[in-house]
Amino acid sequence: MFAYTIKRIGLTLLVALTVSFISFLTLHLSGDLAQAMAGADAKAADVERIRQQYGLDRPLLVQYASWAAKALTGDFGESFYFRKPVTELLADRFPVTIALALSAIVFALGLAIPLGVAAAARPNSWIDRLCLSVSVVGQALPSFWFSLMLIIFFGVTLRWLPVSGSGSWQHYVMPAIALGYYATPALMRLTRAGMLEALDSDYIRTARAKGLRSYSIIFKHALRNAAIPIVAVSAVQFGFMLSGSVVIETVFAIRGIGHFAWEAISRSDFPVVQAIVLILAFVYVGLNLLADLLIAVLDPRLRTQVEAL
Repeated sequence: MFAYTIKRIGLTLLVALTVSFISFLTLHLSGDLAQAMAGADAKAADVERIRQQYGLDRPLLVQYASWAAKALTGDFGESFYFRKPVTELLADRFPVTIALALSAIVFALGLAIPLGVAAAARPNSWIDRLCLSVSVVGQALPSFWFSLMLIIFFGVTLRWLPVSGSGSWQHYVMPAIALGYYATPALMRLTRAGMLEALDSDYIRTARAKGLRSYSIIFKHALRNAAIPIVAVSAVQFGFMLSGSVVIETVFAIRGIGHFAWEAISRSDFPVVQAIVLILAFVYVGLNLLADLLIAVLDPRLRTQVEAL
């Protein structure tokens, strides 16, 4: 297990480093940052002064090395727009996005797993078709349209929930549903496929021959083995919710990381954009690392195969 963990950590750090460099390079090649900060009508002397002030006149590799060295200490520089440390700005926004993503993944798992189990327990029945229909609808609905429908129905018509902000847990209900429902189809289909495979295995037939109740067979035996791939996909989906919540946060006026990233891009606030990309990349690959290690604990066969390489 130790050798497997070291290999996975090394690969995770390599991926995070590669993502940080590519994103740094892409942002610099997207346009003249000094010109964007100075404005379209700025004089050449003003643009050059900004370029020297922020070190944008240095070679690209030197800029990246300097930025990466500071980022390792938690120093992401100062925002071009707000004139405040980027770390301070992110500290105000990140907890909001984490709360939204956690609420969304809990909703997605709470809906997807029961639907997947019910569909697998009665394959090719009306229950199975109904569960698959729910899955297809969730995949097809645009998230912004679904969010607007939730606002109109629950916020405007029924007045049950607030339509914007993040001041209380009620503010997270509709955004969590809108964000989590999009992840439900993949989790539901994976649960169904895993359960069908588990229910068709020899140990399940043996359990049935022993006279175990259906509830015990499904939830204590089949679901436990079918949950292994769900762990990996859930980690990926949670990372997606953290990095891809910009639409949901914009519709519901939630001041989280996603909305902050959109604001920073529109304002050419390069230090904020680069910091968000790096943090989300580390979170994403970190979640995948955690999922891999958890799967290795649940399924020793995978750990043995990797260590043999």
